[in-house]
Amino acid sequence: MRNLEKLSSFKEYIPRIVEPSSKSIALLVDGPNMLRKEFSFDLDTVQELLADFGKIKVGKVFLNQYASDKLIEAIVRQGMSPIIVAGDIDVQMAVEAFEAIHNPNIDVVALMTRNTDFLPLINIAKEKGKETLVIGAEPGFSIALKNSADNTILLKKQQHPHGAV
Repeated sequence: MRNLEKLSSFKEYIPRIVEPSSKSIALLVDGPNMLRKEFSFDLDTVQELLADFGKIKVGKVFLNQYASDKLIEAIVRQGMSPIIVAGDIDVQMAVEAFEAIHNPNIDVVALMTRNTDFLPLINIAKEKGKETLVIGAEPGFSIALKNSADNTILLKKQQHPHGAV
């Protein structure tokens, strides 16, 4: 018993190593709007950019029924969940974003879209105390969406060899 007492008093003198707190991110990707050949975005790059804001805990890519098996496989390899929706994905993405807003384990709601339809979600997230992040691209990146979010990332087209995009 005496050894146990020595050990517990010794623990008081050991410096505690505390890891820096990392924010939990819910990343929701508007697939048909953002994962286009004309943009040639890489989800790896998006995940690297988000590392500055925290750690992705929820990663979902919303796709329509026309998404190729190759695209779905690539999303899974990135550690994200593909969500296949018949028709317009906006409603399903809005429902998932609303769940993230009300999830106490999520600190940052990140939407990868250019669509101004998601502006009310950004405003609700901020009202509920969540940090907001919008990842978009030109052309067509909503100015209102950019101005409403706490943080914005503008993705640039990747240049391929010989100038092909």
